[in-house]
Amino acid sequence: MRILLRRYYSIALLLSMLVLAACGQAQLPSNPTPSAVPSVSLDRPLKPSARVISLTSLSADILYRLDKTKLVGISGSKLLSQDPNFAKLPRVSEERTPPNLEKIVALKPDLVIGAVGFHDSAIAKLKSLGIQTLLWEVDSWRSLTDLTQTLADAIQVDPTPLLKQYKTFLDATPTQRASTLVLVSRQPLMSPNKKSWAGDLLAQFRVKNVVADLQSNSPIRGYITLSPEKLLEANPDAIVLVNAPAGEIEKIETEPFWNKLRATQAQRVYTFDYYGLVNPGSIDAIQKACDRLKQVLVAKS
Repeated sequence: MRILLRRYYSIALLLSMLVLAACGQAQLPSNPTPSAVPSVSLDRPLKPSARVISLTSLSADILYRLDKTKLVGISGSKLLSQDPNFAKLPRVSEERTPPNLEKIVALKPDLVIGAVGFHDSAIAKLKSLGIQTLLWEVDSWRSLTDLTQTLADAIQVDPTPLLKQYKTFLDATPTQRASTLVLVSRQPLMSPNKKSWAGDLLAQFRVKNVVADLQSNSPIRGYITLSPEKLLEANPDAIVLVNAPAGEIEKIETEPFWNKLRATQAQRVYTFDYYGLVNPGSIDAIQKACDRLKQVLVAKS
Protein backbone atom coordinates (compact mmCIF):
# COMPACT_ATOMS: atom_id res chain seq x y z
CA MET A 1 0.00 0.00 0.00
CA ARG A 2 2.97 2.31 0.63
CA ILE A 3 3.85 1.96 -3.05
CA LEU A 4 0.30 2.95 -3.99
CA LEU A 5 0.31 5.98 -1.72
CA ARG A 6 3.70 7.12 -3.04
CA ARG A 7 2.31 6.77 -6.53
CA TYR A 8 -0.67 8.96 -5.80
CA TYR A 9 1.43 11.47 -3.92
CA SER A 10 3.58 11.99 -6.97
CA ILE A 11 0.40 12.13 -9.01
CA ALA A 12 -0.90 15.06 -7.07
CA LEU A 13 2.39 16.85 -7.44
CA LEU A 14 2.38 15.91 -11.10
CA LEU A 15 -1.12 17.22 -11.44
CA SER A 16 0.20 20.43 -10.01
CA MET A 17 2.98 20.49 -12.48
CA LEU A 18 0.75 19.75 -15.40
CA VAL A 19 -1.44 22.60 -14.32
CA LEU A 20 -1.53 24.72 -17.39
CA ALA A 21 -0.45 21.89 -19.61
CA ALA A 22 -2.06 23.24 -22.68
CA CYS A 23 -2.63 26.92 -22.36
CA GLY A 24 -4.61 28.57 -25.02
CA GLN A 25 -8.09 29.48 -23.81
CA ALA A 26 -9.92 26.86 -25.85
CA GLN A 27 -13.66 27.47 -25.85
CA LEU A 28 -15.47 25.11 -23.51
CA PRO A 29 -18.91 23.58 -24.01
CA SER A 30 -21.93 25.72 -23.23
CA ASN A 31 -22.51 26.37 -19.51
CA PRO A 32 -19.27 24.72 -18.38
CA THR A 33 -18.39 24.31 -14.73
CA PRO A 34 -15.82 27.04 -14.01
CA SER A 35 -12.25 25.81 -13.65
CA ALA A 36 -9.89 27.00 -10.97
CA VAL A 37 -7.69 29.94 -11.86
CA PRO A 38 -4.50 28.42 -13.26
CA SER A 39 -1.29 28.77 -11.27
CA VAL A 40 2.03 29.22 -12.98
CA SER A 41 5.44 30.65 -12.24
CA LEU A 42 5.81 33.12 -15.10
CA ASP A 43 7.48 36.41 -14.23
CA ARG A 44 7.21 37.83 -17.75
CA PRO A 45 6.26 36.68 -21.26
CA LEU A 46 8.60 33.96 -22.48
CA LYS A 47 11.25 34.86 -24.98
CA PRO A 48 11.10 33.00 -28.30
CA SER A 49 12.56 29.54 -27.78
CA ALA A 50 14.15 27.13 -30.25
CA ARG A 51 15.69 24.58 -27.85
CA VAL A 52 13.24 23.36 -25.21
CA ILE A 53 13.63 20.71 -22.53
CA SER A 54 10.51 19.29 -20.88
CA LEU A 55 10.67 17.65 -17.46
CA THR A 56 7.07 16.37 -17.76
CA SER A 57 5.52 13.89 -20.17
CA LEU A 58 2.52 16.10 -20.94
CA SER A 59 4.43 19.25 -21.84
CA ALA A 60 6.81 17.13 -23.94
CA ASP A 61 3.85 15.67 -25.81
CA ILE A 62 2.33 19.11 -26.38
CA LEU A 63 5.62 20.50 -27.68
CA TYR A 64 6.12 17.54 -29.98
CA ARG A 65 2.70 18.05 -31.52
CA LEU A 66 3.20 21.80 -31.87
CA ASP A 67 6.70 21.57 -33.40
CA LYS A 68 8.85 18.52 -32.66
CA THR A 69 12.01 20.25 -33.89
CA LYS A 70 12.00 22.54 -30.85
CA LEU A 71 12.17 19.69 -28.31
CA VAL A 72 15.78 18.79 -27.44
CA GLY A 73 15.47 16.92 -24.14
CA ILE A 74 12.86 15.03 -22.08
CA SER A 75 12.41 13.28 -18.75
CA GLY A 76 12.60 9.53 -18.21
CA SER A 77 8.82 9.27 -17.95
CA LYS A 78 7.33 5.82 -18.48
CA LEU A 79 4.87 7.24 -20.99
CA LEU A 80 7.61 8.80 -23.09
CA SER A 81 9.81 5.71 -22.90
CA GLN A 82 6.97 3.68 -24.41
CA ASP A 83 6.37 6.15 -27.25
CA PRO A 84 8.60 5.64 -30.34
CA ASN A 85 8.21 9.34 -31.23
CA PHE A 86 10.53 10.18 -28.32
CA ALA A 87 13.00 7.31 -28.68
CA LYS A 88 15.87 9.41 -30.04
CA LEU A 89 15.54 12.38 -27.71
CA PRO A 90 18.09 12.72 -24.86
CA ARG A 91 16.79 11.86 -21.36
CA VAL A 92 17.75 14.31 -18.63
CA SER A 93 16.38 12.12 -15.81
CA GLU A 94 15.30 8.61 -14.98
CA GLU A 95 11.69 7.89 -14.02
CA ARG A 96 10.88 9.40 -10.58
CA THR A 97 14.38 10.78 -10.11
CA PRO A 98 15.46 14.45 -10.01
CA PRO A 99 16.61 15.91 -13.33
CA ASN A 100 20.34 15.86 -14.05
CA LEU A 101 21.32 19.52 -14.21
CA GLU A 102 24.63 18.81 -15.96
CA LYS A 103 22.81 17.00 -18.78
CA ILE A 104 20.34 19.85 -19.07
CA VAL A 105 23.01 22.54 -19.27
CA ALA A 106 24.99 20.49 -21.82
CA LEU A 107 22.00 20.51 -24.17
CA LYS A 108 22.07 24.35 -24.19
CA PRO A 109 18.31 24.89 -23.81
CA ASP A 110 16.72 28.32 -24.04
CA LEU A 111 13.67 27.08 -22.10
CA VAL A 112 13.17 24.35 -19.48
CA ILE A 113 9.65 23.39 -18.37
CA GLY A 114 8.91 21.74 -15.02
CA ALA A 115 6.05 20.91 -12.69
CA VAL A 116 4.96 23.08 -9.77
CA GLY A 117 5.71 21.30 -6.51
CA PHE A 118 7.85 18.69 -8.24
CA HIS A 119 10.68 20.50 -10.03
CA ASP A 120 10.84 23.72 -8.04
CA SER A 121 14.40 23.22 -6.79
CA ALA A 122 15.84 22.18 -10.16
CA ILE A 123 14.07 25.03 -11.95
CA ALA A 124 15.36 27.55 -9.39
CA LYS A 125 18.95 26.38 -9.97
CA LEU A 126 18.59 26.54 -13.74
CA LYS A 127 17.05 29.98 -13.48
CA SER A 128 20.05 31.14 -11.41
CA LEU A 129 22.28 30.02 -14.29
CA GLY A 130 20.41 32.36 -16.63
CA ILE A 131 18.32 29.70 -18.36
CA GLN A 132 14.74 30.65 -19.10
CA THR A 133 12.35 28.42 -17.15
CA LEU A 134 8.66 27.74 -16.70
CA LEU A 135 6.87 26.02 -13.83
CA TRP A 136 3.32 24.88 -14.49
CA GLU A 137 0.56 22.92 -12.79
CA VAL A 138 -2.18 21.04 -14.62
CA ASP A 139 -5.14 20.60 -12.29
CA SER A 140 -7.97 21.68 -14.59
CA TRP A 141 -9.05 21.72 -18.21
CA ARG A 142 -8.36 25.43 -18.40
CA SER A 143 -4.83 24.87 -17.16
CA LEU A 144 -4.35 22.31 -19.93
CA THR A 145 -5.40 24.75 -22.61
CA ASP A 146 -3.43 27.58 -21.01
CA LEU A 147 -0.18 25.62 -21.07
CA THR A 148 -0.65 24.77 -24.73
CA GLN A 149 -1.08 28.43 -25.60
CA THR A 150 1.92 29.46 -23.51
CA LEU A 151 4.19 26.86 -25.12
CA ALA A 152 2.93 27.75 -28.59
CA ASP A 153 3.71 31.41 -27.94
CA ALA A 154 7.19 30.47 -26.74
CA ILE A 155 8.08 28.47 -29.85
CA GLN A 156 6.09 30.81 -32.12
CA VAL A 157 3.58 28.40 -33.64
CA ASP A 158 -0.21 28.46 -33.96
CA PRO A 159 -1.87 26.20 -31.34
CA THR A 160 -5.33 26.42 -32.91
CA PRO A 161 -5.35 22.90 -34.47
CA LEU A 162 -4.31 21.30 -31.19
CA LEU A 163 -6.79 23.34 -29.16
CA LYS A 164 -9.57 22.34 -31.55
CA GLN A 165 -8.56 18.72 -31.07
CA TYR A 166 -8.93 19.09 -27.30
CA LYS A 167 -12.48 20.35 -27.74
CA THR A 168 -13.44 17.14 -29.57
CA PHE A 169 -12.62 15.15 -26.44
CA LEU A 170 -15.46 16.75 -24.47
CA ASP A 171 -19.22 16.31 -24.55
CA ALA A 172 -21.18 19.53 -25.17
CA THR A 173 -24.64 18.39 -24.11
CA PRO A 174 -25.93 20.11 -20.95
CA THR A 175 -27.39 16.98 -19.31
CA GLN A 176 -26.46 16.40 -15.67
CA ARG A 177 -24.86 12.97 -15.22
CA ALA A 178 -25.25 10.35 -12.52
CA SER A 179 -23.71 10.99 -9.11
CA THR A 180 -20.22 9.48 -9.11
CA LEU A 181 -17.31 8.84 -6.77
CA VAL A 182 -13.74 8.27 -7.95
CA LEU A 183 -11.59 6.13 -5.64
CA VAL A 184 -7.84 6.28 -6.15
CA SER A 185 -6.85 4.40 -2.99
CA ARG A 186 -8.33 1.78 -0.66
CA GLN A 187 -6.36 2.48 2.53
CA PRO A 188 -7.13 5.24 3.10
CA LEU A 189 -10.19 5.72 0.91
CA MET A 190 -9.12 8.71 -1.18
CA SER A 191 -11.14 10.65 -3.74
CA PRO A 192 -10.57 13.79 -5.87
CA ASN A 193 -12.61 16.94 -5.18
CA LYS A 194 -13.13 19.76 -7.68
CA LYS A 195 -9.64 21.18 -7.11
CA SER A 196 -7.95 18.28 -8.90
CA TRP A 197 -7.49 17.31 -12.53
CA ALA A 198 -9.81 14.32 -12.09
CA GLY A 199 -12.45 16.41 -10.33
CA ASP A 200 -12.37 19.12 -12.96
CA LEU A 201 -12.54 16.55 -15.76
CA LEU A 202 -15.71 15.11 -14.24
CA ALA A 203 -17.12 18.63 -14.13
CA GLN A 204 -16.41 19.13 -17.84
CA PHE A 205 -18.70 16.16 -18.52
CA ARG A 206 -21.25 17.40 -15.98
CA VAL A 207 -20.77 14.30 -13.91
CA LYS A 208 -21.95 14.95 -10.37
CA ASN A 209 -18.88 14.32 -8.22
CA VAL A 210 -20.32 13.59 -4.77
CA VAL A 211 -17.19 14.94 -3.03
CA ALA A 212 -16.61 17.92 -5.34
CA ASP A 213 -17.22 20.56 -2.66
CA LEU A 214 -15.76 18.74 0.33
CA GLN A 215 -12.70 20.35 1.87
CA SER A 216 -9.52 18.35 1.76
CA ASN A 217 -8.10 16.88 4.94
CA SER A 218 -5.59 14.91 2.93
CA PRO A 219 -1.87 15.73 2.54
CA ILE A 220 -2.49 15.65 -1.20
CA ARG A 221 -4.06 18.88 -2.44
CA GLY A 222 -7.25 18.25 -4.39
CA TYR A 223 -7.92 14.90 -2.73
CA ILE A 224 -9.95 14.03 0.35
CA THR A 225 -9.91 10.98 2.60
CA LEU A 226 -13.19 9.27 3.40
CA SER A 227 -14.37 6.96 6.14
CA PRO A 228 -16.56 3.99 5.19
CA GLU A 229 -19.42 5.83 6.92
CA LYS A 230 -18.93 8.92 4.74
CA LEU A 231 -18.81 6.74 1.66
CA LEU A 232 -22.09 5.08 2.59
CA GLU A 233 -23.60 8.48 3.28
CA ALA A 234 -22.55 9.75 -0.17
CA ASN A 235 -23.88 6.52 -1.75
CA PRO A 236 -23.16 7.42 -5.41
CA ASP A 237 -24.95 6.02 -8.45
CA ALA A 238 -21.59 5.07 -10.00
CA ILE A 239 -18.08 4.40 -8.73
CA VAL A 240 -14.85 4.78 -10.69
CA LEU A 241 -11.84 2.78 -9.49
CA VAL A 242 -8.37 3.75 -10.68
CA ASN A 243 -6.02 0.95 -11.73
CA ALA A 244 -4.02 -0.12 -8.70
CA PRO A 245 -1.35 -2.74 -7.92
CA ALA A 246 -2.46 -6.32 -8.41
CA GLY A 247 -5.21 -7.35 -6.05
CA GLU A 248 -6.14 -3.93 -4.67
CA ILE A 249 -9.39 -3.65 -6.61
CA GLU A 250 -10.39 -7.15 -5.54
CA LYS A 251 -9.62 -6.25 -1.91
CA ILE A 252 -11.98 -3.28 -1.88
CA GLU A 253 -14.76 -5.60 -2.98
CA THR A 254 -14.32 -7.53 0.28
CA GLU A 255 -14.87 -4.47 2.49
CA PRO A 256 -18.05 -4.72 4.65
CA PHE A 257 -19.52 -1.52 3.19
CA TRP A 258 -19.00 -2.45 -0.46
CA ASN A 259 -22.19 -4.39 -1.20
CA LYS A 260 -24.32 -1.80 0.61
CA LEU A 261 -23.56 0.87 -2.00
CA ARG A 262 -26.09 1.80 -4.67
CA ALA A 263 -23.40 1.68 -7.37
CA THR A 264 -22.29 -1.86 -6.56
CA GLN A 265 -25.87 -3.10 -6.31
CA ALA A 266 -26.56 -1.64 -9.77
CA GLN A 267 -23.25 -3.00 -11.10
CA ARG A 268 -22.08 0.50 -12.01
CA VAL A 269 -18.45 0.18 -10.97
CA TYR A 270 -15.90 1.07 -13.63
CA THR A 271 -12.11 0.86 -13.82
CA PHE A 272 -10.06 3.67 -15.35
CA ASP A 273 -6.37 3.97 -16.10
CA TYR A 274 -4.28 6.15 -13.80
CA TYR A 275 -2.98 8.19 -16.75
CA GLY A 276 -5.57 10.48 -18.25
CA LEU A 277 -7.95 10.54 -15.28
CA VAL A 278 -5.65 11.11 -12.29
CA ASN A 279 -2.44 12.19 -13.96
CA PRO A 280 -3.07 13.81 -17.37
CA GLY A 281 0.15 12.22 -18.60
CA SER A 282 -0.24 12.74 -22.34
CA ILE A 283 -2.78 13.96 -24.87
CA ASP A 284 -3.61 10.40 -25.92
CA ALA A 285 -4.14 9.42 -22.27
CA ILE A 286 -6.50 12.37 -21.78
CA GLN A 287 -8.46 11.44 -24.91
CA LYS A 288 -8.80 7.83 -23.75
CA ALA A 289 -10.07 8.96 -20.34
CA CYS A 290 -12.59 11.27 -22.02
CA ASP A 291 -13.75 8.51 -24.37
CA ARG A 292 -14.27 6.17 -21.43
CA LEU A 293 -16.19 8.83 -19.50
CA LYS A 294 -18.50 9.18 -22.50
CA GLN A 295 -18.89 5.41 -22.70
CA VAL A 296 -19.66 4.57 -19.06
CA LEU A 297 -21.02 7.77 -17.50
CA VAL A 298 -22.45 9.89 -20.30
CA ALA A 299 -24.05 7.16 -22.41
CA LYS A 300 -25.53 5.44 -19.34
CA SER A 301 -26.79 8.51 -17.49
